[in-house]
Amino acid sequence: MIERNLALVVTLALSVLFAPFAAEAQRPGNVPKIGWLASGSSAPTLNDAFRQGLRDLGYVEGKNIVIEYRYAERFDRLPSLATELVHLKVDVIFASGGAQPALAAKNATTTIPVVMSNVGDPVAFGLVASLARPGGNVTGLSIVALELDGKRLELLKESFPEVSRVAVLWSPTNPGSVINKRQMEAPAQSLGIQLQSVEIRTPSDLEQAFSTMKRERAEAAITINSPVVINQLKRIVDLTAKNRLPAMHSERRWVESGGLMSYGPNYADLYRRAATYVDKILKGAKPANLPIEQPSKFELIINLKTAKALGLTLPPSLLLRADQVIE
Repeated sequence: MIERNLALVVTLALSVLFAPFAAEAQRPGNVPKIGWLASGSSAPTLNDAFRQGLRDLGYVEGKNIVIEYRYAERFDRLPSLATELVHLKVDVIFASGGAQPALAAKNATTTIPVVMSNVGDPVAFGLVASLARPGGNVTGLSIVALELDGKRLELLKESFPEVSRVAVLWSPTNPGSVINKRQMEAPAQSLGIQLQSVEIRTPSDLEQAFSTMKRERAEAAITINSPVVINQLKRIVDLTAKNRLPAMHSERRWVESGGLMSYGPNYADLYRRAATYVDKILKGAKPANLPIEQPSKFELIINLKTAKALGLTLPPSLLLRADQVIE
């Protein structure tokens, strides 16, 4: 009887001792971990689009995939946040919000794959060797389309033929914005438009920027996306309306927030597509061999309610061509 009880005690002790190891052995393989590195603050619509893309591929956050979010309100924080993700040993870094997050990730690691979502020209920024064969640890989606900035000016001119002076709201501290600004110059000249450079370096610059636009008699405005500009989206939309300026933007969230019109790729679709790159990499594909994808469809969104509030009349031909008219 004593021997039986002793054997039972030993068995119980051993079961307690080895229980954690048994539980570990019963767990499925390590759950993949994505490091999310973004410039600016969270963008719920775009974040949801990326997560939906993952769900479509069978990944559910918190169940069979983990996402570590890092948002940089300032560019100078990106390198340290990228290093944090590297130390966390994430399986892939999703760099969203332009070239700067992708560059920070690339500088932080040469081994962890990096998927970018919407970089203007990844070759020019030194992120990849070519669009067809990236050649390093970075791949993803680009919005290389040199005609885009000219097309936005063209649509603005078509909408308001009398406009000859357009204020460009942009951030000179953003390398991508510098390229966009430069690309506008030739199309503006051919359209007979004089560009008025209005720099936004910090949120405190906005009031002065609009005072300058008014003083120099800007007749319309066009925005170039960057973290500091996007983070002030609602204020810019409100100030544009207050100054009764027709404005052109590069993506639909401006128009959904009350902006007049936008022309550009569907950014939510780009984020969904980025999830397919993450999936391929987690299944063993090398970023060096995954060609950079570019958007094939661009959308014109018009807020007719805003037009009416500003007392503006848009050509019926333009409204018919719009992919969406918000009324």
